[in-house]
Amino acid sequence: MRKTQSKILIADDDTMVRSTVSKILEMFGHAVYAVEDGRDVLEIIDETFDVIILDINMPDMDGFQTITALNALDLDIPVLFLTGAGSMDYVVKAINLGAYDFLTKPIEDLDIFNVKIRRAIEKRMYVLQERRYKAELEDDIRLKAKELEEKNKLLLSYSRSLENATVQLMSSLQNAMEEKDFYTAGHTMRVTEYAAMLGRAMGFPEEELKILSRAAQFHDIGKLVIDLSCIQKPGKLTDEEWVLIKKHPSVGANIIGPLGFMEKEQFIIRHHHERVDGKGYPDGLNGDDLDSLTKILIVVDSYDAMTSKRNYRRNLSMEVAIEELFACSGTQFDLETVECFSKNIVNFTPDKSVFSSEYIDGVYAAKNKK
Repeated sequence: MRKTQSKILIADDDTMVRSTVSKILEMFGHAVYAVEDGRDVLEIIDETFDVIILDINMPDMDGFQTITALNALDLDIPVLFLTGAGSMDYVVKAINLGAYDFLTKPIEDLDIFNVKIRRAIEKRMYVLQERRYKAELEDDIRLKAKELEEKNKLLLSYSRSLENATVQLMSSLQNAMEEKDFYTAGHTMRVTEYAAMLGRAMGFPEEELKILSRAAQFHDIGKLVIDLSCIQKPGKLTDEEWVLIKKHPSVGANIIGPLGFMEKEQFIIRHHHERVDGKGYPDGLNGDDLDSLTKILIVVDSYDAMTSKRNYRRNLSMEVAIEELFACSGTQFDLETVECFSKNIVNFTPDKSVFSSEYIDGVYAAKNKK
């Protein structure tokens, strides 16, 4: 709330002038503080003052030096210069230094004097009001920003919870598929481990490794809606059975599609049977169209398929499988990816941390049913 009296500071080295101006100001109802020079002004000035009246010609520190020092304090208190018949140079200099107005001495017209003082007080009131409004606005913005931050945290937490719940549901679907064919369970786990190992060896950041591991974990999810009896039979697949099996990448991508947070995984899952020469499926993409994570999954998926025992063929040894990877580099596989994989697979130790505990439990539960 505004105080009843305005607080005015006057500085003049003439005792008579100080006394006279002070009495006039007090007559108009103001609280007056009078000092002899600019240094005294700087010692007592604070934001509680409404107006400052300065004599120009004061010893030691004149009015111009004083207003310059006041400007540095950034108090925004209106300064009126009290002067006699000064030159135009004084007026120009005072205005350039930010003087609000001028008062002539001796004071002859009290009404004009009072009007100038009141206008200066109103200016100060406006400055203080603007400062309060700005401070309140800044406080309001900070409060709104804090509220928005808290809401964003809640939304992020909810999003992560929903994402985790969705991945757990996907894992349950994966487990249902693996109960139909345990080879797929072991294959999925190994491919995910190989992918995580190779991704780290190639220097991918953790966020990319998370995408790669999740894509590997669900890369065969499309087989969930495909009759796997043809995979389990001894002997080679017929042309019709191959057509059916080759649908699983696109089917898997369609299952992942509605999950907005797995857009990159969807691409990898759809294209994990592509070739760098463009002769893969389902889209016939070539090496330039495939990202590095997809190239990794293509290599590790093929490696595990070659080194795993199936009903219709014997598994290859590590050495022979790596030779096959190199033999097909530049056509089926990316050479740089194969080279890095061959250097790291020899001393590879499986790391089950790439899977959730629920997923691993589901895998071994499926195995025990066999």
